[in-house]
Amino acid sequence: MVAEGEGAVPPPRQPDLLRLHEAIAGLFATQGDWRRAYQHLRSALDIARDGSLRDALTSSYNRRYLDERLYGPFTDRQAARSPLGLALVDVDRFKSVNDTYGHLVGDRVLRRVADLLQEDLPPDGFCARYGGEEFVLWLPGVDAGHAVRIVDDARLRVARHPWSELQPGLRVTISAGLAHHAPGAGTGPTSPERQLRSADTLLYAAKRAGRNKVAYHDAQTTQLITHSE
Repeated sequence: MVAEGEGAVPPPRQPDLLRLHEAIAGLFATQGDWRRAYQHLRSALDIARDGSLRDALTSSYNRRYLDERLYGPFTDRQAARSPLGLALVDVDRFKSVNDTYGHLVGDRVLRRVADLLQEDLPPDGFCARYGGEEFVLWLPGVDAGHAVRIVDDARLRVARHPWSELQPGLRVTISAGLAHHAPGAGTGPTSPERQLRSADTLLYAAKRAGRNKVAYHDAQTTQLITHSE
């Protein structure tokens, strides 16, 4: 294995892989090997589709992918079978970051926040950029307590990140609203779309309480958590 650094071979870029699969598919087609041609053409289509579902700035999933999960044909059926946590996350006072340090620094902040949010997600969980400085964490198959820990751990990672290395004096925090639903937990069925609206309301509660907090429902009341940094 070649170590990273001088002499290391960079991984192929997505457009290169796309063209490679298309070329191989064409080669097999000229040979009459339609099965292999189809396999490589299918790989090319998958690569192209994945690229269209990624946010260009942060490389997290984009709003289009989130909408597919929120409104897809199997969404209601999946929601009826397994627990799901949805967290709406907002970078606190992000306009001030742009105004003070410039939009290039703001873009770097968003990229790093996205990286931090994507750490330690459950299997099949993902982070999607909802718009601007807002992100959604999709947390399937976890109970309410675990979902709270995941979101608050993400909050702490952002708060404790050495932002001053990016720009002296820079400090970044996030606030989050978390809505969790577990089938058979004494509540009727709900849709991820309704959960996201609930998470949005909880996010505003976290903001009103002073930011750098996670708000969630517990026994019909709104709870706020924050830990020392």
